Amino acid sequence: MPKKYHIPVKTAPPRFLPIGRYATIEFREDCAGSCRECVKKKCIYGIFTENYEHFSTMDEPEYLYNCQSCFRCVQECTRGIFSRVINPDYRTLGDDHWRADTIRRLWYQAHTGKIPVSGAGYGGPFVAAGFDSMWTDMSEIVRPTRDGIHGREYISTSFEISRRITPLIFNQDLSLASQVSPILEIPIPLLFQMPRDLIVNDTILISAANAARVLGTMMIIRPEEYTDDLLPFADNLIPCLPADRINDHVEVIQNSRAVELSFSDNVADTFVDLRALNPGIAIIVRIPLDAMAASRGVQLAKTDVDTLHYYADEHGNELNAEEPRFIKEMIRDVHLKLVENLTRQKINLIFSGGIAMAEHMAKSIICGADGVVIDNPILIAFECRLCFRCRQGLSCPVKLEDGIDPKWGSQRIVNLMGAWHSQLIEVMGAMGIREARRLRGEVGRSMWFDDLEMENFGPIFGQRKVSGLG
Repeated sequence: MPKKYHIPVKTAPPRFLPIGRYATIEFREDCAGSCRECVKKKCIYGIFTENYEHFSTMDEPEYLYNCQSCFRCVQECTRGIFSRVINPDYRTLGDDHWRADTIRRLWYQAHTGKIPVSGAGYGGPFVAAGFDSMWTDMSEIVRPTRDGIHGREYISTSFEISRRITPLIFNQDLSLASQVSPILEIPIPLLFQMPRDLIVNDTILISAANAARVLGTMMIIRPEEYTDDLLPFADNLIPCLPADRINDHVEVIQNSRAVELSFSDNVADTFVDLRALNPGIAIIVRIPLDAMAASRGVQLAKTDVDTLHYYADEHGNELNAEEPRFIKEMIRDVHLKLVENLTRQKINLIFSGGIAMAEHMAKSIICGADGVVIDNPILIAFECRLCFRCRQGLSCPVKLEDGIDPKWGSQRIVNLMGAWHSQLIEVMGAMGIREARRLRGEVGRSMWFDDLEMENFGPIFGQRKVSGLG
């Protein structure tokens, strides 16, 4: 059995005071000042601890980034001086998909490396658009694993980028006759890439590349982002190149373990030239997630490609469609089309666009993905607020354009991925699944609102004319 995968999380405090959901307003002139145990000191989440350091100079209201809304401080203050309100700045974070609560939880995970908890329980809708209309189901498990997150049982989260050889052919002496190419295995079903239209500079790239090396994963990188400073991380970089420009990047290809090519009708014609430059290289083709996605996958699966990378828009929606489907439906469509054509076992599928939380990674795999690619969460780990001021040519409120400390930035990403890895193990452990490959396409371990609604209410009310889910 291989050595258990471990992610070295370590507290990496934020550079700027994060925007909290709640603000505590105190009428301090009414404070008795003589309470033996102030309610602030009794906070079970310890969110007031660091605020004592600037108690005398702190401006009101007091913004609480880690408040779990248990309201203990409001209820138990003997003088009733506390009042809780929503922080107006909190409403400016992100958009309808990259919600403020998602950004806040990503900040917390990048800060601590821990799984976020909520003292008031889940406060979101029972069902909503996208991944929020799908739930993981642990009702039919055979036996849950024993504390996989604590290491009592081995749970593998690895997946491959290299192509699977099926079937294997053996000689009469049982020696392997099939020619097996090098296996490129990633210990966590997740790759990195940088957003195209947000702030990306050398220190951000170095931070992400170093985090990829620490985690054992890889980062997809565009030619214009490649600099000499990234050469030490070559083993963990996947250059993304146009299919007709590979001769302009010979040195990069020869020093890489994998390469990604942008899709074109004749992209397969370049595979022979790539293998000639680097026989062991894994070939990934980047395909838009549109109406042609599944059929293109079937055709490419018959070639020498190793992995297909499908990308949606940043909200996880289908491209080039008047009524776009969400990425989870598109993953299912591509996966089942390959299964139908008996080619799914030969190649790997990775998807990007709208992957915002650890549960999205797990749900994508359940839908049929081998792994996912994240982009915006990397910048959020660096305290990005997704305010999109940079798209308007305005300054960044957390000064990302000035650069960051790569050591700090790398640790923030490692912490975030450590929390995501723990959550994936928790889901798999509760299902009794010990290998991420086994989770792939296992929709029997999930519940979909549309299916449940049709099964239970369809016979009575019929089919919805207009779905309330995007």
